Amino acid sequence: MNTQSLPDVITLPMMRESLYTAVVSDALDAAGHRRQSPGVELRPVTTQRLLVGRCKTTLWDDLYHEDPRPYELELKAVDDCEPDDVLIAACNGSMRSAIWGELLTTAAANRGCVGAVVDGAVRDVTRMREMDFPVYARGMSPLDSLNRQRVVDLDVPVEIGGVVFRSGDIVFADVDGIVVVPQEAAADVIPLAWAKVHAENKVRDAIRYGMSATEAFEKYGIL
Repeated sequence: MNTQSLPDVITLPMMRESLYTAVVSDALDAAGHRRQSPGVELRPVTTQRLLVGRCKTTLWDDLYHEDPRPYELELKAVDDCEPDDVLIAACNGSMRSAIWGELLTTAAANRGCVGAVVDGAVRDVTRMREMDFPVYARGMSPLDSLNRQRVVDLDVPVEIGGVVFRSGDIVFADVDGIVVVPQEAAADVIPLAWAKVHAENKVRDAIRYGMSATEAFEKYGIL
């Protein structure tokens, strides 16, 4: 890895400026973490701009009776959000109701939360698009979560599409998909991604100015 242009500290704003999911995925592969992208389709439903932040996890379950404490833990999760958090809602792909919408978005954004990844349904999409708040989800539903789904735990390891998300992990999401960098691997993976993206810029320029793809790969070893 070329460390000449590697900053001493790569901050979240710097990651948002320079990195993206594909290059982070390549860095994860290079570091031996080859299964860090959920094997399910979670698509951007509000905006296609890059989402980068630290995971704050919530675990959801389906509900078939009247909830004695409606919305209790989901409200606590939102109220506990800190700047640069991304709310991770793991509900095993259930589309029983919409578990995220305009009001939770407003409250989370006020706490500094920068986006949400929902392994289920959301609603109020038009309003969330107006807020430019990145939300990734399986789909949409008009149904309220009351007495249909609820949060059963906070800040615990959760699984989405075969990938484990933990509070404090770094999540990247864009139109290519979602990748999560385990907190303990970030010190290795993020510099690798940073070096690769800046090396790719050199390869792109070399090809643009006439070098063949084969020559560029032979010289830089990057594709």
